[in-house]
Amino acid sequence: MKSDLREWATRLEPLADPALAAAAFVLSVLPLLSARDCGCDPAPTWAFVLVAAECLPLAVRRRWPFGVALAVGVMSMGYGIANLPDPPVFYATLVSLYTVAAHASRRKANVAAVFAGVGLVSVVFWGRTDSDYQDLVVNGAVFATAWLLGDSARSRRDRAAALEARAEQLERTRAAEAEAAVVAERNRIARELHDVVAHHVSMIVVQAEAGPVAMERDPAAAAATFDTISAVGKQALAEMRRLLGVLKSGEDVSLAPQPGVAQLADLVAGVRAAGLDVELDVAGVPRPLPPAVDLSGYRLVQEALTNCLRHAGPARVTVQARYDDAALRLDVVDDGLGGVDWIAGVGGNGLVAMRERVAMVGGSLEVGPRPDGGWAVHAVLPAATLDNVGARLESESS
Repeated sequence: MKSDLREWATRLEPLADPALAAAAFVLSVLPLLSARDCGCDPAPTWAFVLVAAECLPLAVRRRWPFGVALAVGVMSMGYGIANLPDPPVFYATLVSLYTVAAHASRRKANVAAVFAGVGLVSVVFWGRTDSDYQDLVVNGAVFATAWLLGDSARSRRDRAAALEARAEQLERTRAAEAEAAVVAERNRIARELHDVVAHHVSMIVVQAEAGPVAMERDPAAAAATFDTISAVGKQALAEMRRLLGVLKSGEDVSLAPQPGVAQLADLVAGVRAAGLDVELDVAGVPRPLPPAVDLSGYRLVQEALTNCLRHAGPARVTVQARYDDAALRLDVVDDGLGGVDWIAGVGGNGLVAMRERVAMVGGSLEVGPRPDGGWAVHAVLPAATLDNVGARLESESS
């Protein structure tokens, strides 16, 4: 029902201003008609034409509010100065003042108000009617009320437009934030998949390449190699099932059990079983870390060891985790020959992923070849709470 009424009103809206002009003409012409009925001198024909010319512009009042106000004002002032019956109210003038205050700029509305005041004073002091100061005060108050009502309507419309624009801006901001969140989530999923797949597949490839040689020289070692391949493959499948299962259920990946720095010993043992000579050194007093820092530290070492498996060749690798009061310091150093391949970009997206993880928790990362050969990865991850890290990042961004 409400929608039908709204549609009906929308269809009739173009007729509103012409109907208002017609109503103003009828009300304004009544004094001229009553002059004939009372036996007084009949109003001349040009008086009816003047009233029509005064009311006709109201049909387009919202399209040209300032021009309509000037035209109606001139006609009303001419009517007031002429020796014609005074209407109870200058209806056309009131409507035009309201319109210019409601739909024109504030500057034009003020000009129209001044013009109306000058016209009203001219009619009272130079007109041929018996108007006096009382008429000036009453009509001035009526005109001022019409102008103020129009100005109030314009202010409400401007506030409504500002609120609508603000709502649209907020909607665009929310959409942009939602899109950014989707992109961030995709990047996080890509990092998790990369870390899981790249590390375990690299270990499987290394073991598989060593398998034929072990079969010829040491069948027992070959059997151990295949056992390692099986164990690494099962671990990779388990981590991928965990990751994909969490995504499928719609839960947050961060809520699922994640590896941390405490599991570095298991990580190093697995890489050592794949044939890489690697040692782990933990300095300081291990303590609980913020989840993001804990996971980033583990993934950082995992990616560094994966790159060692791919590029270092026969090498000795040292992994050091040092705890201090403010940070967790991680060093992965090898004496192999993989630096040239890493610099050439053979390492794929691993270095990019490491930099993103470290930047995400507000840490620092240094990666590069060593002067005496080999490759070094040095990272400093803040051991503060996530709230402190977020506050610091927010202050830096602002």
